[in-house]
Amino acid sequence: MPTWNPAQYLKFAEQRTQPCRDLAARVDVAGPRRIIDLGCGPGNSAEVIAQRWPQAAITGFDSSASMIESARAAHPEWEWRTGDIAEWAAADGERFDVVFSNAAMQWLGNHDKLFPRLLQHVEPGGALAVQAPGNYDGPSNLLMRNLAASEGWRRWFPSGRAAEWHTHDIGYYYDALAPYASRLDLWATEYIHVMPDAPAIVEWYKGTGLRPYLDVIAEESERQRFLSEYLELVRPAFPPQSGGAVLFPFRRIFIVAYR
Repeated sequence: MPTWNPAQYLKFAEQRTQPCRDLAARVDVAGPRRIIDLGCGPGNSAEVIAQRWPQAAITGFDSSASMIESARAAHPEWEWRTGDIAEWAAADGERFDVVFSNAAMQWLGNHDKLFPRLLQHVEPGGALAVQAPGNYDGPSNLLMRNLAASEGWRRWFPSGRAAEWHTHDIGYYYDALAPYASRLDLWATEYIHVMPDAPAIVEWYKGTGLRPYLDVIAEESERQRFLSEYLELVRPAFPPQSGGAVLFPFRRIFIVAYR
């Protein structure tokens, strides 16, 4: 069965890491001593944190053992933990100067409760810094849902969909965090990724957004058929430019809450 694959995820390491750099650059915390990277993946976001705050002790935290194994192999000098972010957030005690998360919170629910709990793990004067996809209703995601709901795929998706990631509008996060934060910095950016062709968009999502669909489909031949049919839907939605490249817009939301 499919699982988190560090090599697949890092096929687009530069594109996935740029929003992380943009988030870290906006965090206004001087000289943090301890930082935790929630949903750290294979360690690319922790590398950005280390560049931004070289004096800080870094802890990486992820639910995927394979991601943590890859991160630990690359940086044995940092602390790495495997666990559930929501369970960590609900526990009392541990605090950090920066609680950082790059493209992970979309996999968790109940953000109205989760985000205030995460802020409680921030030391006074520190920050909760989160970046997450904000293109849930973008064409590439709508095509996945439409394909899963089609007659040919109801065998695998009787409800018409998979347990996808999800985020809310920025106002939702303001309302969730404003009662607990000393100040909030909220923004959104649409990145335009230049892809070589339409199949590259499918490869992008095989490392993230397609996982809930591929995890449900038990047969390898059926997984390949789903990918093939998805590609045929993606092609007309993302036509090539004059030189053959494909422009792939991807919106992301950013939240920095100070305690």
